[in-house]
Amino acid sequence: MNRRLWHLITGLLTPTWLLLTLIAVLIHRFIPVAPWLMVHLLFLGAVSTAILVWSQHFADTLLRHPAPGGRVSLGARLGAHTLGAVLVITGIVGGWWPVVLVGGILVGTNALAHALLLFRQSRGALPGRFAPLVRYYIAAGIALAIGVVLGVLMARTDIDGESAERMYIAHVGFNLLGWVGLTVIGTVALLWPTVLHARVQTTRASARGTLPLFLAGLALLGIGLLIDQRLVAAAGVLLYLVGLGLVLVEAVRLARQSPAVTFAGWSLGAALTWFFACVLGFGLIVTFAPSWVAATDRLGQLVPVFAVGFAAQILLGALSYLVPVVLGGGPSVSKATAALLDRGALFRVIVVNVGLILYLLPVPSLVKVTVSLLVVGTLASFLVLMPRALRQNRRLRRATDATAPPARPSPPAAAAQASRTGATVTAVGVLLLAVTLGIAMDPAAAGIASGGASVDRVSTGHTTTVDVVMKNTRFSPDTIEVPVGDTLVINLTNDDEMVHNLVLATGVVSGSIAPGTSRQVDAGIVGADVEGWCSIAGHKVLGMVLTVVAVGAEPQSGDDSPAMDHGSASAGGASSAADDLDLMRQPDADFVARDPVLRAAEAETVHTLTMRVEDVETEVSPGVTQTLWTFNGTAPGPTLHGKVGDVFDITFVNDGSIEHSIDFHAGALAPDRPMRSINPGESLTYRFTATRSGIWLYHCGTMPMSVHMANGMFGAVIIDPPGLSAVDREYVLVQSELYLGAQGGEADADKVAAQFPDLVVFNGIANQYGARPLTAKVGEKVRIWVLDAGPNVGSSFHVVGGQFDTVFTEGEYQLRDGGSTGTGGSQVLDLAVAQGGFVELTFPEAGSYPFVSHIMSDAEKGARGVVLVSP
Repeated sequence: MNRRLWHLITGLLTPTWLLLTLIAVLIHRFIPVAPWLMVHLLFLGAVSTAILVWSQHFADTLLRHPAPGGRVSLGARLGAHTLGAVLVITGIVGGWWPVVLVGGILVGTNALAHALLLFRQSRGALPGRFAPLVRYYIAAGIALAIGVVLGVLMARTDIDGESAERMYIAHVGFNLLGWVGLTVIGTVALLWPTVLHARVQTTRASARGTLPLFLAGLALLGIGLLIDQRLVAAAGVLLYLVGLGLVLVEAVRLARQSPAVTFAGWSLGAALTWFFACVLGFGLIVTFAPSWVAATDRLGQLVPVFAVGFAAQILLGALSYLVPVVLGGGPSVSKATAALLDRGALFRVIVVNVGLILYLLPVPSLVKVTVSLLVVGTLASFLVLMPRALRQNRRLRRATDATAPPARPSPPAAAAQASRTGATVTAVGVLLLAVTLGIAMDPAAAGIASGGASVDRVSTGHTTTVDVVMKNTRFSPDTIEVPVGDTLVINLTNDDEMVHNLVLATGVVSGSIAPGTSRQVDAGIVGADVEGWCSIAGHKVLGMVLTVVAVGAEPQSGDDSPAMDHGSASAGGASSAADDLDLMRQPDADFVARDPVLRAAEAETVHTLTMRVEDVETEVSPGVTQTLWTFNGTAPGPTLHGKVGDVFDITFVNDGSIEHSIDFHAGALAPDRPMRSINPGESLTYRFTATRSGIWLYHCGTMPMSVHMANGMFGAVIIDPPGLSAVDREYVLVQSELYLGAQGGEADADKVAAQFPDLVVFNGIANQYGARPLTAKVGEKVRIWVLDAGPNVGSSFHVVGGQFDTVFTEGEYQLRDGGSTGTGGSQVLDLAVAQGGFVELTFPEAGSYPFVSHIMSDAEKGARGVVLVSP
């Protein structure tokens, strides 16, 4: 195999991993453990493969001594790493620990072998000015082996608590600062001046004492995390930061002498800037986070910035420069290939970096979505340009004319400047378009609303400015006195841990205000008393109300005053969907009921699942719809089923419009981290072991909890008791209540607080099993699991015409196979809110057997269905 073909084949591995990363990003909503998968496809796949290839290539160049085994050895290492990475990713996604273990051993052993071969290669080389840079690659390989060991240990499900948090931080540190960081520092020391066409006699990175700074920093970081000493770990990051600062000062000096003019130069420069920012952020998190739990959470939010800002840009910048060099073909062919990879260079760099900055700002969630899609699409353009560059290089090399086509002359300075100005203007325009699109899809979140006074106002020409702080679900102060006729300006500061807003009865809307941010709201001329509130569901009920008192105003009638209560966000002043209820109405012919069948528990002992919050408009009764906050698109959410001792590894993703959380009653663990509320666009990992049997509730725990649950955020976890007998059919019914807001709207928080439901339902929809009955046959043993999710009303589950011979409630049999007499029976399964159990019965003859909550008014509100028994 010739040199060019070899480099072409090995060079395609990295773009393949990049393509898989792009696919995962585009379909991440449908993938288990999506955040983990996207990060590891990039780092373990694309970045690590590139490191193996290019560290060997640079070592060969710097040492001028052949590597042991040559291309065969490198090919074996690439094959081993690729197989190991595939096994690790497959094992994590599938929840198969042995597969993760085998893959981790392969990746870690291969990293050590790579470091050992580079060490042997350096021992036989002649002294050189830049030969010490190869030591960075050797150290990086050892760091990867350590990071992989930590990652494999983290995949074990019996490691929990702060030990797991410290292990995660060490895993991130050794992989990102060690394996990736040291490799990049060792490579960029020469690649950066080469890209800039600057001459260097020596580099700071190859100077004695620089690499030991990095190694000492990583060692202290690891030791500090191992012995649970925050200051030791922080000192390690500081040492690393000092070494990085010394290297980057030299990089800046070179850039000032010979400014970047290509995509490779701009991309590498931006990546190094983000790298320094990420390491600084890493150090600040380790030093100042209130706990290791909080540090892990904040570090998890930093990893995507490291991935896009640093890793993706360093990779694409390096490939853009190195691919034409490796393909060769002479100066003119290489220049033409490089020019194609340089298409839209400045535009791409500006969009990626300014877009990333915009994403990090407290902008509305839909703006984050549009900007992130733009950034990902811009990065992905490399996957379009690279195949075109390969084809062009091949075509030019095969040209009949022995003389390569002349290189395109460089444009005049004025033309180049005009081109850059045009690229900058275009990039800014595209970014503004993405922001505008995000705002257009959710104008209220950006504070755009129409409104005006409902009374005539005469302006005094004066402005009253008031500072209002939002904290603990309160406005402080909650009453503002303003002279009538003054213009009111409110400086809102959100010092709470959740998103808030301010809506005034005059129609003024502040838009969503993220925690730790502020916004100025022009409330207009005050002509009468005005009421304001936070319109995020339930916050008004919790007392988040603001009153503007117009001092000196004429008394206003309650009907005409703009201070009139316009209702909660769910009502919004519109009529209630309860007005359209017709509980005798049959659903449409194409209606499909929620499947009540309980599927058998999987044989695996580790259950991996992504629980994603989505706002979904749902028909809850024929002709009546509500926008529910759901887990994975349904209310109730998916039913989880396992055995005692099983582990549930949950990735919780908030793709909703407001803050949410999740609380699994089936797991016993400190709630601080896994049950915390997260903002839209964020995610967290929730891992618990099922140590007790029964049917357990899970639900959103964000306040007001009652509203979040009433609007659909609940579900069941069934853990089979040991020795559970086999039955012919097994169903699960989750009872809950609906407090209807406007048609297509959200739950009415006032009704929830008053505990006056419009509907009581099984599995989310009123009377659905009357229209689409459960089925059984005469003589079959049927088990029905029932959970009362509430949030307010208990249940008394009863099957009309049936008698229960077995009743299991809250982890204990109340009656089993007729009890001690063998003839005992039960007529109801009595459940308080959040309790559950199951009943078993056999139907004696064919017919229709209604089932209801025997709290009869609730049955009449929709808590009923039918079991259709055939001969």
